[in-house]
Amino acid sequence: MVSSGRPLGPRSLAARAVDPRSAVEGASRLLLLVPDPHARFVAVELSGRFVADEVIEGGYGLCTYVFAWDPERAALSTEDPALTRYLDGYGDLRMRPDFATAVTLPDGVLAVVCDVEWPDGRPVAVAPRQVLTEQLRALEDRGFVPSVGIEHEVTFLDEHGPLTAHGVDYAVGGIERLRPLLGSLRRALEPLEVESARAECHPGQYEIVLRHRDALAACDDAMLQQLVVRTVATEHGVRASYLAAPETGQGNSCHVHLSLSGPDGDPAARGTELSPALGAFLAGVLRDARALTGVWAPTWNSYVRLRTAPFSPRVVRWGVDDRTAAVRVAGRDRSLRLEFRFAGADAQPHLVVAALLAAGRAGIEDGLTPPPPGQAVGCLHDKPWEARDFERLGELLGDEVAAQQEALLRAEIDAGCDAVTDWQRRRGALRA
Repeated sequence: MVSSGRPLGPRSLAARAVDPRSAVEGASRLLLLVPDPHARFVAVELSGRFVADEVIEGGYGLCTYVFAWDPERAALSTEDPALTRYLDGYGDLRMRPDFATAVTLPDGVLAVVCDVEWPDGRPVAVAPRQVLTEQLRALEDRGFVPSVGIEHEVTFLDEHGPLTAHGVDYAVGGIERLRPLLGSLRRALEPLEVESARAECHPGQYEIVLRHRDALAACDDAMLQQLVVRTVATEHGVRASYLAAPETGQGNSCHVHLSLSGPDGDPAARGTELSPALGAFLAGVLRDARALTGVWAPTWNSYVRLRTAPFSPRVVRWGVDDRTAAVRVAGRDRSLRLEFRFAGADAQPHLVVAALLAAGRAGIEDGLTPPPPGQAVGCLHDKPWEARDFERLGELLGDEVAAQQEALLRAEIDAGCDAVTDWQRRRGALRA
């Protein structure tokens, strides 16, 4: 049974293959997990014997509507034929476990992340994991394999509010209320290969960084990390919030560190100088960053982060070791990488990385060169309704994905317009 250790660094799709029977050997229970469009898992728990006897060969059923539902698990209202087939009859898709993802959760259950296919074997085009896999194949066809590290910021709260009364950036003291929880998290997250963890700049905020690994593993493990963090926090009577903006002027982010390995295995020339391929990749992302705002910022709350957080990446520019830039060139020599700071912690990581890969690959194919560091080349959208034009997303990730994302953002906007909030009540009282 897999309990610790993750392959690190770049790894091709073919190199991910493992023997499924050895992966599940000794496991009494398995939790099959599928990433949905809202950055959470849908799950089915099965016996280890049943998985070995039937699921390895035949897969397991999953209702189609999980890729066309809102955060409250209500089916989307849509007449788009690209999405209605997920809602007509509510039939079954088939989960196919990727046993390279197997990891034992704190409760002893073996978790395995799955791909999803239609009954005839065709992949589900809008499944976030499939979207990313397609982009990885396209990039590998051009001779590149990415290595990805994901940083998630989280806010810890109890019934009294954040577990620190103020920002504790890099602090050792001032986090005493967090220590029991952090001790449990340290042990629970060990199998996922955490690189670093530290207190952050907003009340109750903490950052946990996983080590670099292949892109699929990076996104799967980022979501597994969130699952573990939420579970362990609940056991301590604490809520772990990945809200993009816990308060006005605050931000929880999903920063993506990315490097490319080519045939020589070296993503950088020397020092902090970008290779031609990585420079073209950067230029492609900068070109399409605004058009992809809806991927970086999928919720109403996402735009509070973009509009008010002090390190908001609204202005599209890059810089060398500049945390005020939307894209930061970090490290040097073999550790040289691009840190993309667009997405909030509420974004779907597989879709975020897929969008980066698609835009970056387009930059390589078009032979782009990046603008000078520090030069602004545009801004992200700062209102959700402005981000609803997903035409470019369709060109990069496919029309079905674009239709899904447009429907999801439309549902988010409608739900926000239908809600009565404390802000509305306060503003209404001021009119008395």
